[in-house]
Amino acid sequence: MKTISAKTIPENRRWYVVDATDRTLGRLASQVAGRLRGKHQPIFTPHADTGDFIIVINAEKVRLTGRKWQQKVYHRHSGYMGGLKSITAKKLREQRPENLVRYAVWGMLPKNRLGRKVYKKLKVYAGPDHPHEAQQPQPLELPY
Repeated sequence: MKTISAKTIPENRRWYVVDATDRTLGRLASQVAGRLRGKHQPIFTPHADTGDFIIVINAEKVRLTGRKWQQKVYHRHSGYMGGLKSITAKKLREQRPENLVRYAVWGMLPKNRLGRKVYKKLKVYAGPDHPHEAQQPQPLELPY
């Protein structure tokens, strides 16, 4: 029996909608990251992009456990001296709630060309509306 090596075939990709209402951020992100990479499929190959497109709606209603709203801090640096900027999860939720989900999923993807390609298939929206109706996305129920 020969091992089959999957190739990236764009026609096999499906579109799914995930509702983030009252979902724990880390659990949601790990399940979405696995779906984006294609780990749920029997033809999964680590070097090929075999995953699906994922649309996450209601990102502003995602949940964090414990005191993470005040204690979890996101950092970025401009590259200049003294250019460190920090923001708490609570403030980030008020300003750009979709970035909470984006940062969590990005942290669970590989940091290489494939990871950047896979990350582009993630679409995140703060509210319940999205502009991808033409792709006929199917609702996806992820386990808690």
